[in-house]
Amino acid sequence: MDSQKINRINELYRKSKAEGLTEAEKKEQKLLRMEYLESVKRNLRVQLNNIDVEEKDGTVVNLGEKYGNKKGN
Repeated sequence: MDSQKINRINELYRKSKAEGLTEAEKKEQKLLRMEYLESVKRNLRVQLNNIDVEEKDGTVVNLGEKYGNKKGN
């Protein structure tokens, strides 16, 4: 997510606390938040896919695969 969208999320948050949002701004805020959360989820999946851990029995397991993500997703 680019910095302009993150700045807009912060701007809408501050405005919502100070004076409230119009219905259009509330919809925009909701869409931006959803987009942001999807971006965070994508980044976490990539990070999990790059982490291998050793289990107690000595086997090495990729965290992404362990929790249902396939390598490269």
